[in-house]
Amino acid sequence: MMLAKKISSFNILCFLVLSCCLQCLALTHHHWVVQEASYTRLCHTKRILTVNGKFPGPTLMVHKGETIYVRVHNKGKYNITLHWHGVKQPRYPWSDGPEYITQCPIQPGETFTQKVIFSTEEGTLWWHAHSDWSRATVHGAIIIYPKLGPAGYPFPKPDAEVPIIFGEWWKKDVMKLLKEALRTGGDPNVSDAITINGQPETFRLAVDQGKSYLLRFVNAAMSLSLFVSIANHNLTVVGVDGSYTKPITNDYIVISPGQSLDALLLANQNPNQLYYMAARAYSTGVGVNFDNTTATAIVQYNGNYSATPFSPPILPYLPYYNDTNAAFRFLGRLRSLANKDHPIHVPVKVTTHMVSTVAVNTIPCKINDTCEGPNGTRLAASMNNISFVNPSMDILQAYYRHINGVYKRDFPNFPPYLFDFTADYLPLSLEIPSRGTRVKVVKYNSTVELVLQGTNLISGLDHPMHLHGYSFFIVGYGFGNFNRSNDPSSYNLIDPPLRNTVIVPISGWVTIRFTANNPGVWFMHCHIERHMTWGMDTVFIVKNGKRTKARLLPPPPDMPPC
Repeated sequence: MMLAKKISSFNILCFLVLSCCLQCLALTHHHWVVQEASYTRLCHTKRILTVNGKFPGPTLMVHKGETIYVRVHNKGKYNITLHWHGVKQPRYPWSDGPEYITQCPIQPGETFTQKVIFSTEEGTLWWHAHSDWSRATVHGAIIIYPKLGPAGYPFPKPDAEVPIIFGEWWKKDVMKLLKEALRTGGDPNVSDAITINGQPETFRLAVDQGKSYLLRFVNAAMSLSLFVSIANHNLTVVGVDGSYTKPITNDYIVISPGQSLDALLLANQNPNQLYYMAARAYSTGVGVNFDNTTATAIVQYNGNYSATPFSPPILPYLPYYNDTNAAFRFLGRLRSLANKDHPIHVPVKVTTHMVSTVAVNTIPCKINDTCEGPNGTRLAASMNNISFVNPSMDILQAYYRHINGVYKRDFPNFPPYLFDFTADYLPLSLEIPSRGTRVKVVKYNSTVELVLQGTNLISGLDHPMHLHGYSFFIVGYGFGNFNRSNDPSSYNLIDPPLRNTVIVPISGWVTIRFTANNPGVWFMHCHIERHMTWGMDTVFIVKNGKRTKARLLPPPPDMPPC
């Protein structure tokens, strides 16, 4: 099952961004205009949705602990929302962004001022649209520098820093592709190309011999996890998803949709040669279509060297597209920094245990409809056999104002059906999920362990699962069915990686833990866009604590109406 096809025309937003440094009380002003722009890609000139006429959009730069204000004016013809991916927004989900979860969308011609509160995040995150499939072009990097002062980075300061944003490109208008996929119930078309900083092959990274570069990687792709490598050069990973890690050096990285990663590149190779940076899919689903193109960028040394455009760049090694062992050999090495200056607090005593399946499903086709899913069905997706349905008003407003009938508080702690989740052949009767808006309510400061179990219904696949409002510790993962008696014995409770998006391995499971100390309404979903659209989602409602500073803050006065 794969995603849509290329971008075409639409109008959209005009943003005015006001940055406020709470430490120094100085206001700075950023003007962001989100609008149509023309770009030429793969011999096609298209009108695409952009911010400030840029694709990718502007890079937002803040220091740890700062707060910014973003005034969003929608000048387009479609509804829009913006999400600050990985920003925890303590006690303030009102600006988190997912439509019909924490807000109703900003309608054409309307304005909404978003307050974005940075707290413990450091490193690289990103922002993107969180409505329909607009994030295909409405996205950009967020750089969170250390607090002002002598501490700085916990690694040697690089000579330069470069955002590297991966995306997908479609020749057609993604909104039309979404509409067509929803009409037919089939699998959307795969993208036509993978991009690096908006280009499939023309981005150049100029480096100086002997200098180091902090590459701030973001995977903004709609459906593809990626293997990434630079020919003849190693990458030293020093951060993931807005948190620092123990340095690990490797000749390739793996990054899923929604994830960010900081890596140091040392320019220590022959300067007379050009080198390719390359990215291609890591895709494991049997019979699942995917974009199998390779995006490339040129790494070129500055100076009077003999390298010319006629000297072919060297291609790097990349694992085969379905090499799960290579992917998790890399991912399994990631560890939190976990030192005196960057302590972590892994929940040890768990008060809320949960297990949730993540699955691609089918639902029967309506009478007189022609559906293009397997065996004439409509494709769907689920968590714990529930295919999430967006309500007609946002859940946060309903929760805050005690409005009944918008959602049910009965998302199950465990799968409703127990079977061999990773078997090669499963009964068709297991493919059909229930549908509804069902959420999980947890007490403030409870410690949550959530096991995400992959299934082979329809087709097994790796699923990048993202939780809003929190970073979580990845304490364990494995293949096959999770075994509650044996698998916890291998958990890492000392220095597990701290992330906001985790890859659930094909035919496997992953366990995350977090302390529910951020009251509010927080979305959890697969970051493969079509899976989120099909219903691989749920919502955590974290109740207020007793203290004033443990309670949800009130909404701003200009929340968009439904």
